[in-house]
Amino acid sequence: MTTANPAALAASRELVIDGRPLRVFDGHLPNVGEYVRGLSRAAFTRTEVARPETAEYKHWATEIKLDALAQQPIFDITRRAVLGFTTPSFGYRPYRAYTNVASFGDMLFTHTDCLPDQHDLTALWYLCEHWDLEWGGETMFFDAQDEVACAVQPRPGRLVIFDGAIKHVGRPPNRICYAPRYTFAIKFEKIAVAGA
Repeated sequence: MTTANPAALAASRELVIDGRPLRVFDGHLPNVGEYVRGLSRAAFTRTEVARPETAEYKHWATEIKLDALAQQPIFDITRRAVLGFTTPSFGYRPYRAYTNVASFGDMLFTHTDCLPDQHDLTALWYLCEHWDLEWGGETMFFDAQDEVACAVQPRPGRLVIFDGAIKHVGRPPNRICYAPRYTFAIKFEKIAVAGA
């Protein structure tokens, strides 16, 4: 991958879905086990909703304050990956960070993270020390015709960054998986660069 900003991380996989970017980054988070152990002690609440019409089906999440996020090494890695999406006239700033956890039997719904004209970004980390292909838990991304455009499977420390207007859903783990499926999301809003 060629990025406009030399400080940006190189993606291991790139796709475009209906003109919207999606990039996968692997191998940049060496201490993923520390995050997994921390999340195993976190206070999750069943408060997260995919879309307004599915509000009665809440799933588990825990919020991270942005000032605490800025102190974490995982944020610096994320920021460097996001640099590859910036231009001289616009950049991105975080506005929300949280972790979801899903287990077998949970129900997760398709959704978008922003309106089509916003072009916000979602950075989604898979926080696991090991993940077996047979466990499922993929994130499915759909095109405008609701066909599966791609699936990104969990891998230890994998990061996927995508335009928030791409419809997607995290699939819960299969019955044979006893590990939690942790996904750490950082939402970025598009902002104009001063003086551009």
